[in-house]
Amino acid sequence: MATFFTADLHFGHSEIIRFCDRPFNDINEMNTELIKNWNSRVTNDDHVYIIGDLYYGGRDAAGRDEASEIVGRLNGILHLVSGNHDHPYLKNIDYHYLFADTDQIRFLKNENKNIFLCHYPLAEWSGFYRGSWHVYGHIHNQKSDTYQYMASTGRALNAGVDICEYMPVTFDELIEYNNKFNQKE
Repeated sequence: MATFFTADLHFGHSEIIRFCDRPFNDINEMNTELIKNWNSRVTNDDHVYIIGDLYYGGRDAAGRDEASEIVGRLNGILHLVSGNHDHPYLKNIDYHYLFADTDQIRFLKNENKNIFLCHYPLAEWSGFYRGSWHVYGHIHNQKSDTYQYMASTGRALNAGVDICEYMPVTFDELIEYNNKFNQKE
């Protein structure tokens, strides 16, 4: 059993391809590849912490059904730390029950590390002065002032798929991907 982290997949959101310069031709290709990448790494016994914005498509009945269909195809025990686009879909009971739990924030102990999970990057988080880590999403692959500050703390990690090769990653891989992203021009 492994533990994975991911954020900002935005299944169903065609504009995210352009916004984040994702390497997909269209929404169908993106959804298919994200599911394939996910299921190639995650088994049904693994835990996946989704740090927000899993789906962002239509908010009508068809969109809610698509959200349930897509998430139902993902391997693992899913834990959702909701982001700014998750709330409308969580009102759909079929979608809500696809998750082992849903939270706004979450505290986790993983490999002897205390980890604070929140979709939004916070300047200080619970345990900040006691060596805890913060795993967040929301800013995708933008090297904004927010990202620069978060990186400067040395214990804040962006779990966005846009910097993690479009797949859930382990905590150690999350550190590696953030280090690689920090070094890019």
